[in-house]
Amino acid sequence: MKVGIIAGNGQFPLLFSRAAREKGYTVYAAAIKNEANPEVEAQCAEVEWLHIGQVKKLIRFFRSHGVEEVVLVGGVKKTNIFKDIKPDTKAVAFLARMRHTHDDTILSAFARLLEKEGLQVRSSTFLVPEILAQGGVWTRKKPSRDQMKDLVTGWHIAKEIGRLDVGQCLVMGRGSVLAVEAIDGTDATIRRGGGLGQGDSLLIKVSKPTQDMRFDVPAVGLETLKTMKASGVTVLAMEAGCAVVFDRGEMVRFADENGMAIVAVEGDPSSCPHLKG
Repeated sequence: MKVGIIAGNGQFPLLFSRAAREKGYTVYAAAIKNEANPEVEAQCAEVEWLHIGQVKKLIRFFRSHGVEEVVLVGGVKKTNIFKDIKPDTKAVAFLARMRHTHDDTILSAFARLLEKEGLQVRSSTFLVPEILAQGGVWTRKKPSRDQMKDLVTGWHIAKEIGRLDVGQCLVMGRGSVLAVEAIDGTDATIRRGGGLGQGDSLLIKVSKPTQDMRFDVPAVGLETLKTMKASGVTVLAMEAGCAVVFDRGEMVRFADENGMAIVAVEGDPSSCPHLKG
């Protein structure tokens, strides 16, 4: 069995590759330069390093190894899209057909392009379903009554921001939206919002209402909590079953040691059973 990965930054490409190998897959990686971790080479049978936009090179690489299934794993800094792109003729033609350059629009269209070329795009979690967030309060500490009000309010705002394909997270505090994710990403959003929250704010990270689980799935990990701690953001709320979680054990230990709360919300937070009482 073979599987191809289009590897961006972060630990997801490494985690996915290890899991795939353990389940009997041979892994081939098209790794994005200046994004993917070089350690991916130790996890894969073959790695092709390429720039964003080198679509023909990517397709040739997978075809040459008989790969028919691919996943997109790891992120790409959106700021790099504007300064580290080398589009080939196929990419130029692809972009010329785009009416909008929103994340979802580009990724969905890119998936269709790959599938027309004989490459089936699978969910990024199809071999690692266990890393999706399980519902409940994970930590000893629960959100306070006021933080719950912010969570309910912010949740619906975050969903609307997702529907507009602006971002997947925001920081709430004392009844106000303190920061909304933009092209600068989650960590920058945490720092912006935390700076205004005076130590009493929460990060809300949700899937988009039309989330395609094949790519761009919301992700959190220990580094997310460390950024929150440094910025004075004390609660992490995410969507159960729709967020990829790295280092869960380490996350919970860190949160408990620092008086932080982690919540994975099932459905609407105003009626979530884990948050009552």
